[in-house]
Amino acid sequence: MVDVLERAQVRVGEAAISPARIAEEMQNHPASNANQAWEAAARALVVRELLLGEARRQGFEPGKISDPHGRELGAEDALIETLLEREINVPSANEAEARRYYDSHLDRFTSPLLVEAEHILISASPDDELVYNMALSDARGLIRDLVRDPFRFAELAAAHSACPSKEQGGNLGQIGPGQTVPEFEEVLFGLDEGQLAESPVRSRYGVHVIRAGRRAEARVLPFEAVEQSIRAYLEEASYRRALAQFIAILAGQIEIEGVDLPMADGPLV
Repeated sequence: MVDVLERAQVRVGEAAISPARIAEEMQNHPASNANQAWEAAARALVVRELLLGEARRQGFEPGKISDPHGRELGAEDALIETLLEREINVPSANEAEARRYYDSHLDRFTSPLLVEAEHILISASPDDELVYNMALSDARGLIRDLVRDPFRFAELAAAHSACPSKEQGGNLGQIGPGQTVPEFEEVLFGLDEGQLAESPVRSRYGVHVIRAGRRAEARVLPFEAVEQSIRAYLEEASYRRALAQFIAILAGQIEIEGVDLPMADGPLV
């Protein structure tokens, strides 16, 4: 836990943010350690104090404002929302802007290659040379059996596989890049539909007998299918940049103690 008594006092101008308030805010900022959570909570409260101070300076009154779920905001949240609606103006992203982003980031809009996989795992540790070689021999025997009779795959998987998929006849379902170990995927993705790997595949789990099922080749999603999501992304990114710049301006007008805010192009909230 963070010892709040040892932390520097946090102030925004004349307004002090108590350690107890920061400790309470920490629950809204999960982090890998308590110090990071404390820093994030302190920054969030400093930003909140900056926005509230500016809203009051401009003489805004808290009106009735609801969140996206229809719940009415509290007075301070309503003040902040009123301020931001007045100060942060982001134009709508148009089709041309969305198209430029799409053309520059086609990899983000490409569906991955998916291959249905069947396998039989002969479990063995690569560190045990004798056992591993026996597993290789067993796998080669299973491959010979399957070459003679491809319809025995489910039967042989149920009888010999150390993988839970043996309950489904060795079927792993559709596999995409990064879902299994690289050596398994390298062989699987190189097989045609219905093709059995000619040789056993070695991995840290043991030795695999692999057969490919149906393939769904990688394809680029059409612009029309992703245009609206791109526009929403671009508008959100513009809003965050504008908000960060606005907060940086406010922070430059008042003394802040006990916590550093990122630069205007960094994440503030």
